[in-house]
Amino acid sequence: MVPSLYAHPFSSYCQKALIALYENGTGFRYRRIGQDDDPAAFAEMTALWPMKRFPVLADGDRTVFETTVIIEYLDVHHPGPLRLIPEDPAAALDARMLDRVFDNYVMTPLQKIVGDSLRPADRRDRQGVDEARGMLDTAYGWLDSRMAGREWAAGGFGLADCAAAPSLFYADWAHPLGDRFPALRRYRDRLLARPSFARAVDEARPFRHLFPLGAPDRD
Repeated sequence: MVPSLYAHPFSSYCQKALIALYENGTGFRYRRIGQDDDPAAFAEMTALWPMKRFPVLADGDRTVFETTVIIEYLDVHHPGPLRLIPEDPAAALDARMLDRVFDNYVMTPLQKIVGDSLRPADRRDRQGVDEARGMLDTAYGWLDSRMAGREWAAGGFGLADCAAAPSLFYADWAHPLGDRFPALRRYRDRLLARPSFARAVDEARPFRHLFPLGAPDRD
């Protein structure tokens, strides 16, 4: 029996899990949340994880949530030709550290900016958005230095790059990299050219109208 992934194609964290699955050609049942052809998926996911946050992976009697843990679980229980977590403990720590950087210092401030745009105008948090943009600038600068001379974030392609791809993809829409961070820009381009992420991006194209700040006419 193959695992089931409860996910929405436009969700950044769902894309992070999908990249890992696509990289290794791992068989899975795609339970798309909000899709007309899979109306029971959300109820099933809620029964598995009452927090109602996706993605959720169901594998037999195991339920796994939080995207980083899903990827670690796949690496252990559904391994493929590409190791997503390095075998070397020191290299694995580096991969996990970069995974946290992309989730906490790119995706989190991005979500602040996007979430604030959904609020009524009189309830928006201008200071919080300014702080989020400042955090993104700081993260961009650090990551630009990190990626100078590197192809992937932490050795070979793996966990950290699964986190980086959707984080940088959407962050650049809301707080553009521009020409200020050339190494990070080139890294984003390499991620977009990676077949696993390109597939996830293509699957999400029909939902670009959902991006509240307006999806740019690119990518």
